[in-house]
Amino acid sequence: MTAKTEQDNAVLDRIIGERRTCRTFTQKIPPDEMIDSIIHAGLHAPFAASAIGSTDDYFRRFVVVRKGSPAMTELIPLVFNEVVAMAGELERAAAKNAQLREQAAGFMNRLATIKNIGMVPGVGTAPFYIVAAEKKGFPPVEQQSLSHCMENMWLKATALGLGFQLVSVTAQMADNPGFCRITGLEHGKWAYMGCAIGYPAEKLSPSIRPSAREVTAWPE
Repeated sequence: MTAKTEQDNAVLDRIIGERRTCRTFTQKIPPDEMIDSIIHAGLHAPFAASAIGSTDDYFRRFVVVRKGSPAMTELIPLVFNEVVAMAGELERAAAKNAQLREQAAGFMNRLATIKNIGMVPGVGTAPFYIVAAEKKGFPPVEQQSLSHCMENMWLKATALGLGFQLVSVTAQMADNPGFCRITGLEHGKWAYMGCAIGYPAEKLSPSIRPSAREVTAWPE
């Protein structure tokens, strides 16, 4: 292993270990150049070329919404109402299904907390809310591609000293015409995932995981 390889490996290990969810952000605004570099990292994530069929019209888009902007003011209630509707549907289904009620208890509590605070964490609580969009194809593997995209963006944000919060409800917003209008992307043609980015309001502890040997089998 060369000295450069050892150095690169150590840096990557550190960034992976420091990647954490940030839920509180300061008022300090990261420079646009940092956001550009995070999006650039997302562009380099793997994608499902066979499912898309053609890359003539680029398959991935990004929408950056600033805190306090007219677009953010419009998005906040749209996303919150989606969570309220999701919570209602799940509560009705769980009332008829004891197994679902047990399995979904933690998620239902999370939705209830969001309803109580009146807004979705990450949408309007961080300097930037970024929507990543992946063109739909067959088979439908857009969310897998978006997961790779989010991971690249998350690692880049960590390397820049920024906090990153996944806003998973963004996936449900792909069916919302009002949300699609704000993104400027054609309704029904794209899958979404989103994240909030800003400077963390508190120091985040490193990720703690078991050793690889503890969770890995090596069949002969």
